Amino acid sequence: MGAQAESRAVELDIHGVKHIFDVDDPVLPGWIDEEALTSGGYPYKKKLKEGDYQDELKALQIELIKVQFWLQATGKRVMALFEGRDAAGKGGSIAATSAHMNPRLARVVALTKPTDREAGQWYFQRYVARFPTAGEFVLFDRSWYNRAGVEPVMGFCTPKQYEQFLKQAPQMEKLIVQDGIYFFKFYLDIGREMQLKRFHDRCHDPRAVWKLSSMDIAALSKWKDYSEKRDRMLKDTHTDYAPWTVVRANDKRRARLNLIRHILLTLDYDGKDKNAIGKIDEKILGQGSDILS
Repeated sequence: MGAQAESRAVELDIHGVKHIFDVDDPVLPGWIDEEALTSGGYPYKKKLKEGDYQDELKALQIELIKVQFWLQATGKRVMALFEGRDAAGKGGSIAATSAHMNPRLARVVALTKPTDREAGQWYFQRYVARFPTAGEFVLFDRSWYNRAGVEPVMGFCTPKQYEQFLKQAPQMEKLIVQDGIYFFKFYLDIGREMQLKRFHDRCHDPRAVWKLSSMDIAALSKWKDYSEKRDRMLKDTHTDYAPWTVVRANDKRRARLNLIRHILLTLDYDGKDKNAIGKIDEKILGQGSDILS
């Protein structure tokens, strides 16, 4: 009989209180369930109703199809980066955005660990190769900003490489914008209890368990480190020409609707219906780090 798998339990210091959190325990601790939605200062106590979400999402997805026709007719290009902690909702936001787009003109980029060849290249090189061509809408599920977060926290780059990246990223992004690409940078922010709840849900859903890696577990005790790197990233790489749009994402439904609205309101495409798009919820979405303070 094989040895029993080790429990993935981690001791966490949350608001000065020590907790043992084990994602393999089938019972979610009550304090996590109770505090998840409002964690991190989230402004709503209830999620948006599913029916309201679906109605609003459908209207926005119709507008996104108009965007695609406009891109195809004009040859313009759109690129959006989706960043955030593990379980922040990046993949779901990308899926909601691209679900009804023509897949020949809407492309999702989710790069794996660099090959030996890529590791020897200029850091941005493998990302540049995936940039949009005329008429394309490209969505990056994580991007070069790995070097501003996970890499320095987990020791995958040197301090020198990290500092060099923070200087080079705004310079590279200026070239993107100058070349005429519509460029969006989204950072999805969640509270600590919400992240723990989502990790637990993934572990106990056979359809989603693949999303939870050993590195995710290792990162659980590095919440403060990730927060410090997030704050530095937003400070050093938020520019007038390539600003960070921060989305409070404890409620995935509100997060998705508002980031799609932001894209649609920014683009001047043919047939734009502002009434269908609606208004941004400023409690959920804002520019730079101000919304987090």
